[in-house]
Amino acid sequence: MFDLGWTELLVIGIVALIVVGPKDLPVLFRNVGRWVGKARGMAREFSSAMNEAADQAGVNDIAKGLKTASNPMGAAMDGVKDAAREMTSAIDPTKFDPESETGKLAAERAEAAKKIQASTARAAAERKAREAEEAMAKAEAAEAALNQETPSTDTGTKT
Repeated sequence: MFDLGWTELLVIGIVALIVVGPKDLPVLFRNVGRWVGKARGMAREFSSAMNEAADQAGVNDIAKGLKTASNPMGAAMDGVKDAAREMTSAIDPTKFDPESETGKLAAERAEAAKKIQASTARAAAERKAREAEEAMAKAEAAEAALNQETPSTDTGTKT
């Protein structure tokens, strides 16, 4: 807001000392401190009220919708990650008695979920490696084409 350095504050202090006097200077600084505190409190209250109004108006939902529209793949991956997290927490086998049928089923599902997560991670890693190889091949092809297009310079002289 205000850009006051140490030199400006020193000048203000010296002017205040001359104008107000040394006897009333602590009272003045105390009152200025109280005023600044009240102003900061009002700004904080205003900011929180605006954030609350934005939440009630659904601005966050609109922002999430814009994010989804601008990056649909990322939003889809966020949804998949959330679903996987919910599934993992829902089938936690430690919540059930391991000897009960529910506990046995939960353990089987947890094992299946781990296998799914492992295969998904492997597929994602393979896809990224394949994309990196394709990008490298395109870069090499572009460099080769660039090297072929550069004209050779003739250094011979005419006689």
